[in-house]
Amino acid sequence: MNYKGFILHQSRCTSINGKGFDFWVDVDGAIYAAPLLTDPEYIHICLEGDFSWEDGIPPLSGRKEQLFATGKLILELVERYQISPLIIEPHNNYCPGAFFPWNELVIYPSDGYH
Repeated sequence: MNYKGFILHQSRCTSINGKGFDFWVDVDGAIYAAPLLTDPEYIHICLEGDFSWEDGIPPLSGRKEQLFATGKLILELVERYQISPLIIEPHNNYCPGAFFPWNELVIYPSDGYH
């Protein structure tokens, strides 16, 4: 398949409801894959929690493992499906939330993840 990129979600998004994503990343960094990819154009990754406010659920300060695992997952999928790692978009204006830590989602394709 020729995917264009990635769409990020938060688990409090009303359109998720336990479906509509390809990978779930919990706050401890565990990754769960859906049995089939759901969208022919984008791979959807849902991060557990709510990024709608600064003191989200759980707090943003405790998400290092989750963000590390998300970056690692993206780089593995980039290699597997030959996708640009630069195309990572929010689901919509409200998801993954105004306080999603985009700058902490560090992805360096030439160096790998760290």
